[in-house]
Amino acid sequence: MKKEHILIIRFSSLGDVAMAVPVVYSLAKTYPQLRITVLSREYARAFFEDLAPNVSFMEADVKSEYHGIRGLNALYRRLTAKNFTAIADFHDVLRSEYLRMRFSIDRYRVAHVDKHRKLRRLLTARHNKSLVQLPSPFKGYADVLAQLGYPVTLGFRSIFPPDGGNLNLLPAVVGAKKRYELWIGVAPFAAHPGKVYPPELMRRALAMLAERHPKARFFLFGRGPEEERVFAEWSEAMPRCVNVGRHLEAMQQELILMSHLDLMLSMDSANMHLASIVGVPVVSVWGATHPAAGFMGWGQTPERAVQLDLPCRPCSIFGNKPCLRGDFACMRDIAPEQVVERVEFVLAKTKAQCAPASDVNDNQQQ
Repeated sequence: MKKEHILIIRFSSLGDVAMAVPVVYSLAKTYPQLRITVLSREYARAFFEDLAPNVSFMEADVKSEYHGIRGLNALYRRLTAKNFTAIADFHDVLRSEYLRMRFSIDRYRVAHVDKHRKLRRLLTARHNKSLVQLPSPFKGYADVLAQLGYPVTLGFRSIFPPDGGNLNLLPAVVGAKKRYELWIGVAPFAAHPGKVYPPELMRRALAMLAERHPKARFFLFGRGPEEERVFAEWSEAMPRCVNVGRHLEAMQQELILMSHLDLMLSMDSANMHLASIVGVPVVSVWGATHPAAGFMGWGQTPERAVQLDLPCRPCSIFGNKPCLRGDFACMRDIAPEQVVERVEFVLAKTKAQCAPASDVNDNQQQ
């Protein structure tokens, strides 16, 4: 009898793959005798390689080595050699659908995620919009596993131990975190303009936070020519800012640093999800997209989101559609003060939740 071995397929963007981590972890812990292989792109290795003893990672470059039907057929032959007993498609796009079809023909147990595409169209409709909360991908992935006979209760905090990743693996510019320091991550960019808070407004918010917290350090996350230009200006003007992309080479290093942050300030972007899977509270700024689409980071709450109520929001699930108004008011009309106050609110609430019971009682008696 074959040992149970499940293949989980999830390509796509960095943030989308990161959202699979809490579900894969819960599956591994619930069924320790089950072998689990995650098939994704190379960048996702850092998420899964050390997640649990029964989880392994398999890389597939579907844009070059396994491109097109011929490439997918080659990938399928490679996969069948692994003796899988069940196939979980967490992606449901043409590539994964083709692989799913091949497995189905050969009588494998196969299930795929429901993306609720009709509900997404209603959520982003220009007229007669239906602004209702859609199921999250976390639930969708868990439903797939249940269909295959592996129901799970999601229980996950971080890919690292409670005290975070090993800071000794990072360059000296990061250093040890001093007890009196506040470490805040700032990730002001995203893949699409509709998800980017204007840099000039974010700089004002950052300056206000720096003034309120003179012992805080600010770590700027993001890579690319525009990010490099903006971060260079900010770092020169505010010496307590560290351009992470200039000093850290690998994603694993960025995850280690994130695990020691007191808070991450980000867009609806990959960095929101990366900070979420290392157990860090995230204040997220939303424009063209909306938390109702289900893409809030793992463990994050609606009160941590900064957004405006506009009749055109959301106009897009992924933020890749042209602005209906042409002015990106959903982002530009958010005052920096709103962002700062939300950051202060979340920091205060997190501090209160982490305080020892004796400290809480002492404060109440004073």
